Amino acid sequence: MDFALTLNEFWIPLGQILLVNIVLSGDNAVVIALAARSLPPQQQKLAIMWGSGAAIAMRIVLTIFAVQLLTLPYLKLIGAVLLVWIGIQLLSEDGGEENVAASSTLGAAIKTILLADLVMSLDNVLGVAAAAKGSMPLLIIGLAVSIPLVIFGASLLLKVMERFPIIITIGGGLLGWVAGEMAVTDPAISGWIEANAPYMHHMYIAPILCTAVVLLAGKVISKRHKEKAA
Repeated sequence: MDFALTLNEFWIPLGQILLVNIVLSGDNAVVIALAARSLPPQQQKLAIMWGSGAAIAMRIVLTIFAVQLLTLPYLKLIGAVLLVWIGIQLLSEDGGEENVAASSTLGAAIKTILLADLVMSLDNVLGVAAAAKGSMPLLIIGLAVSIPLVIFGASLLLKVMERFPIIITIGGGLLGWVAGEMAVTDPAISGWIEANAPYMHHMYIAPILCTAVVLLAGKVISKRHKEKAA
C-alpha cells in the first residue's frame, strides 16, 4: 500500500517531470548553443555552465509562480515579441566576423541565455507544474535533475553547429515558431481567437508567420553586415 502510494505520488510524477524536461530542453539547448557559439572554447564552457545553471534556477522560480504569471494578460504577447527579437539578433550576428567579435562576450552570452529562457519558460512551466501535482519538493528535484540534460544538449549542439552552420538558421526559426505559439495563447486574445479565428491554432499560422519574420529579418540584417564588412 505504501509502495503504491509512493509510486503514484512520487515516482510517476517525477518521471513525468523528467520527460517534460527532456522534451523542453531542446529549445533551451538551442538558445544556449546559439548564444555561446561565437565565444572561445573555454568561454563557451563557462557560458554553458553558468547560463544553464542560472536558467534552471530561474525556471524553478517561474514554475512555482506559473499559474499566477500566465493568467496575466499581455505577458505572453510581450514574451513573444522579445523572443522574435532574440531570434533575429542571433541570426544577424552570424553576418560578419567583426560584428560577432564586438558582441560575443561571456556576459552578453549569459544575458541572452537568461532572457531567452525566461521568455520560453513562460509558455511551458505549466506542464511541469501540473506533473508535480502541487508538490514543491518534487518539482524542485525534477527540475534540478534536468540541469545535465540542458548542459549536454547545448554542448552537443555547439559541436554540431561547427560542422553544420545551417543549424544556426534552424535554431533561429525555432525561436520564431515558439514565439508564435506563445502569442496566440495569451489570455488577452486567446478567447477572441477561439471564437473568431480558431484556424490560428489548427493551421499554425502565427508560428509560421513569426518564423518567417525571424528568418527574413535575420537574413536582411546579416546581408547588411556583410556589405558593411566588405
